[in-house]
Order: sequence, then C-alpha cells, then structure tokens
Amino acid sequence: MNRSTFFSAAALLLAAPLAAQQPAAAPPPPPAAVPLAAGAEAPDFTLSAATIEGVSAKPVHLKDLRGKVVVLAFFYQARTKG
Repeated sequence: MNRSTFFSAAALLLAAPLAAQQPAAAPPPPPAAVPLAAGAEAPDFTLSAATIEGVSAKPVHLKDLRGKVVVLAFFYQARTKG
C-alpha cells in the first residue's frame, strides 16, 4: 500500500464517525396560521381546561361545543408567581 492510499483510507476511517455526529436536520416549520374573518367558523381544536380546583383531567374539544357560544380566556400569569 503506498503512502497516498494509506492516508486516503485513514481519512475515510476518521471522517465516518465525525459525519455520524452531525446534528439531524431541523424539522420544517409549521404552516403559517391563516387569520379567520370575523364571524367565520373556527377549526376544531383541543385544549386543556381549568376550573377553580385546577386543571381538568378531560380536555375540551371545540367540536363538542358546536352550536354554543364559546369564549376563550387566557390569563398568562394565572397560577404563577408573577
């Protein structure tokens, strides 16, 4: 084996583990949200609900509330020290 072949083989053997350590490609970003027009029907979604006793064990599905008035209230500092 000549010197050139030896160094080429050594480079390949050393480069393979380094290539395997490269981070995986980032997943594609989620599709952009499309704003709803006033009065438009909202798409179905699921949220965890909270009561005065704490977070409900059963999530709330919008499809279960079809035909009813739904108000979503977000209290970003609720149950925090802030």
